[in-house]
Parts: sequence; C-alpha cells; structure tokens
Amino acid sequence: MFHKPRKSNQYRRKGKNLIATNKIKPEQWHISEAEAKEALKLKGYDVKQIKKIHRLKHQVCISYWDAKGNVCSSFFSYRIFARWQEEAEKLIYTCQTLKEWAKLNYVMKYEFAYYHYPSEIEDTLHAILENHLCVLKATEQQVVLQSF
Repeated sequence: MFHKPRKSNQYRRKGKNLIATNKIKPEQWHISEAEAKEALKLKGYDVKQIKKIHRLKHQVCISYWDAKGNVCSSFFSYRIFARWQEEAEKLIYTCQTLKEWAKLNYVMKYEFAYYHYPSEIEDTLHAILENHLCVLKATEQQVVLQSF
C-alpha cells in the first residue's frame, strides 16, 4: 500500500551550457553535407550520403543513407562537429579579464560534466583554458607592476 518515494534526478542548473547562455549559436551554422558526413563517420556511423540536415537550437537532426542503402535518421549534439571546438576556443581566447575567464570556466565545467565530449576535444579545451588563465594572470601582474 505504501508507495516508494519518487527518485529525483540530480539537480541540473538551468541555462548554464554554452548554447543556453547564447555564447555559441549553432542553429545559425550552415552545416554542409561533407561536414555532417565527416562528423558522423568520426562517431562511428557508416554514412554513404547525407539526405537531410535539420538544425534545431540544441541539436541537429540528420537523415542519411548508410552503406547498406537504409535511410537512417537521428538527433545529434552540435558538440560532435569540429566547428564546436573552434567556437569554444574562440570564446576562451576572447576573455580579456580574469572575471570573464572565471564565468566561462564555470560554464565549461558544466559542459564537461553533463555533455559527452570526445576525450581529445575535452583535453584540448582544458589545456587552452589553463593556458589562457596563465596569460591573463601574467598580464594582470604586469599591469599592477606598471601602475607603481
């Protein structure tokens, strides 16, 4: 007669990923068939030809023919595209202050915790974040020393 308490999912911060914060707007990208085919092949899909690409705000729907001639369709994260990494790198490099870097780092930590990134992309973005932090700290120290 007693009901088990409903399992609640771990709390997720709303609006804290790169798309929801409007830092990256992939729905405006014009993804070519070659770009989509390359991304799917890197994910392990056997793609013969892309049939249709439908961009949504948080994901892309791609229909394609596989090597057996079957039509397949699925939703994919924009994070599978090389352009995602390029855009994330640009965001890191455009941080001019430690405060901007800290805000972006907060969002990136959320990204890495809740979204699947290929390990090489995640490692590269981590390294760029750390390197840019060192650059910002060094320039801040120079400014402080020059003000005396």
